[in-house]
Amino acid sequence: MAVTSKGFPLLLTFDLDFETMWTARDPAYAQRPILMSQGAYGWKVGMPRILRLLEKYEVCCTFFVPGLVAEQHPELMREIVDRGHEVAHHSYSHKWIVNLSPEEEREEMEKGLEALTRTTGYRPRGWRSPAAEFSAITLDLLQEYGFDYSSNFFDDDSPYLLNIRGKQTNIVELPFRWVLDDAPFFQYSIVLPGRTMQAPSALLEAWTSEFDTLYEEQRMMMVGMHPQIIGQPSRLKVLENLLIYAREHDNVWIGRCDEITDDMRLILKAQTDAAA
Repeated sequence: MAVTSKGFPLLLTFDLDFETMWTARDPAYAQRPILMSQGAYGWKVGMPRILRLLEKYEVCCTFFVPGLVAEQHPELMREIVDRGHEVAHHSYSHKWIVNLSPEEEREEMEKGLEALTRTTGYRPRGWRSPAAEFSAITLDLLQEYGFDYSSNFFDDDSPYLLNIRGKQTNIVELPFRWVLDDAPFFQYSIVLPGRTMQAPSALLEAWTSEFDTLYEEQRMMMVGMHPQIIGQPSRLKVLENLLIYAREHDNVWIGRCDEITDDMRLILKAQTDAAA
């Protein structure tokens, strides 16, 4: 099992999809202002609340941002960076990769990289795919474009080094699971029939229970959130209560993905070399 040099890693991450959560599904949704307002809540109300909460608890986190969102909100990108948080890559327009041709997928990668580099002042080091989907070439693109980490796969509770076409790479995978995402609990819309909203207490119970086991086993906890979802009043209390709960435990490192990647790569490489 992989453990960081600074204790149990708790990563609080935010996917800034905003309106692209809808327009990526169907560009015609852009002509439905009420539907779009659900995404706009994320940058108008959710993000200010989230940034204030993180400042209150002196926590720095990672924000996965589509390039289009960065272009639409350059002032928000600057604020995120100025507050000490990390911005990472979340495609350009949030289109689902499995619906794209190889050429279109590469374009999403390149346009997103350019937009994020331009609006933040640095090249993003990490990648999270829209809807947590990869194509047959996504891993190759991550290696080609020099990413240091990925946060996409569901196959472990500890960081590990990705294998691409049978060869181990230096790309650190920071695994993720849907139970650690706010959307399955709260995402609701007229265009998502059959979805029901759960009480915030259900999410807090799930996340603290996950924390207990992962902390006991000394693995990692990767939490994924969306400002338009977790940024609503009762739901933000869940995040605050999770922070309070985590801080009641010894040796918990609440950090950015890039920081934990740098720490874990050294440990994972040493483990690999020792096993060779």
